Amino acid sequence: MASREVIWTKTAAKQRRFILKYWVEKTGSSDFSLSLLYESEERIDQLLSHPYSGQKADYPDTRVLSLGHFSIFYKIIKNNIVITAFWDNRQDPKKLIKELRKEE
Repeated sequence: MASREVIWTKTAAKQRRFILKYWVEKTGSSDFSLSLLYESEERIDQLLSHPYSGQKADYPDTRVLSLGHFSIFYKIIKNNIVITAFWDNRQDPKKLIKELRKEE
């Protein structure tokens, strides 16, 4: 079996950087951001072994992994995991649809 690769879209990588930076600035500490980063990396590693472990999302060909207040949206394309969004679930869901459409 060919090995899988995780590919971050520019949008998803930007979203993750923004969220991590926001929490450092809000709390004055990197503790929460580091915890979120480690948890998200563990979940993404899980996808390499079990790519269908995320739930089907309401958006076509997209799956989602939940991290509490955050979600990782991804697609499986040619045996690779393509991260399309790193989302704070407290945001307006309509904004998420716009972000996912950018990645089509």
